[in-house]
Amino acid sequence: MAFHRPTKPKPKPRSLILFLLLAIAAIALLFLFSSLISINGFSLSSSRTLEIVFNSNNWSPRERTHTGHEKYLYWGNRIDCPGKHCDSCEGLGHQESSLRCALEEAMFLQRTFVMPSRMCINPIHNKKGILHHSENASSEERWAASSCAMDSLYDLDLISDTVPVILDNSKLWYQVLSTSMKLGARGVAHVEGVNRVDLKENSHYSNLLLINRTASPLSWFMECKDRNNRSAVMLPYSFLPSGAAKKLRYAAEKIKRILGDYDAIHVRRGDKIKMRKDRFGVYRTLHPHLDRDTRPEFMLQRIEKWVPPGRTIFIASNERVPGFFSPLSVRYKLAYSSNYSKILDPLIDNNYELFMIERLIVMGAKTSIKTFKEGETDLSLTDDPKKNTKMWQIPVYTMDEGS
Repeated sequence: MAFHRPTKPKPKPRSLILFLLLAIAAIALLFLFSSLISINGFSLSSSRTLEIVFNSNNWSPRERTHTGHEKYLYWGNRIDCPGKHCDSCEGLGHQESSLRCALEEAMFLQRTFVMPSRMCINPIHNKKGILHHSENASSEERWAASSCAMDSLYDLDLISDTVPVILDNSKLWYQVLSTSMKLGARGVAHVEGVNRVDLKENSHYSNLLLINRTASPLSWFMECKDRNNRSAVMLPYSFLPSGAAKKLRYAAEKIKRILGDYDAIHVRRGDKIKMRKDRFGVYRTLHPHLDRDTRPEFMLQRIEKWVPPGRTIFIASNERVPGFFSPLSVRYKLAYSSNYSKILDPLIDNNYELFMIERLIVMGAKTSIKTFKEGETDLSLTDDPKKNTKMWQIPVYTMDEGS
């Protein structure tokens, strides 16, 4: 007896089309859901994300080893020390000028620079940080309490792509010291007052493993006296600001994305608007127009030719009076770093870190305006020179007086 298989009914075209549509819709929903998770994972709860991504235990600089071919340059364990600044602390800009000078010399000599592992923080720039001082503490302990880790400010791996650097508290540095002492006179030389050309061309220095340089007691950057000669500048001013630590660059990028299309102004007031009375009781200042030129009513007149009405302006300033720049809001939308405290508060430990983030934001603006004109193409709020002439002058507050 033969068995006949029943013939399967052919699927209806309408059922097949419906099945395909449902499958496509499911795939699209799955893709959309995964995209939302990815986006929210990056932007939701920004402070928590910053803590996770930039927890110091989650990443470390590239491990470096001494192969026997590298040579090293050491200027000291503190910027501008030994010298008159050993027991004092200059501002970040001053210290960066000195650090950039040392890095330039290392670059010129084709040596690895031994960078101080900490940078001192000027107390007037550290209202964010909590400094603990004890009457019984040694000078070293007091200095350590008033400083921050260098790698909390700068990305050493990024800097090393241009100028190789190691920290003076690293294992590699101790290995170099040990080797140099074993080599004796062939391993290290302590030099002072020798120019960089001699250090490079004189075989007495050029073949050494380590050069221990004693820089100018005035400031390290005095070793780069010819910085006004542009052809002699190996590292631009933007080198260290652009080499900010990863966590600082991340925060700046996040704030820049929120700002969108924006302009920025760096307004330096506080420390530069310094007054003193002469012997007749008349107040004088080193920058006679600065106080006037950085007041909002005069800023409005100055910037109107550069920034159209309605634009968003990010303001970075050391002015401590709340609402000081509010009059600018008659023409512009204003933004400050304080608007982004949820991003910044879990991240920054001192005002140097805050300033470095603000500086990156200002550098990324469509139109960037400085307080002082430093380069030929710079836009500035005042025509007063940044480097004063040590002449104390009567301040000017009206537009018909002076420039």
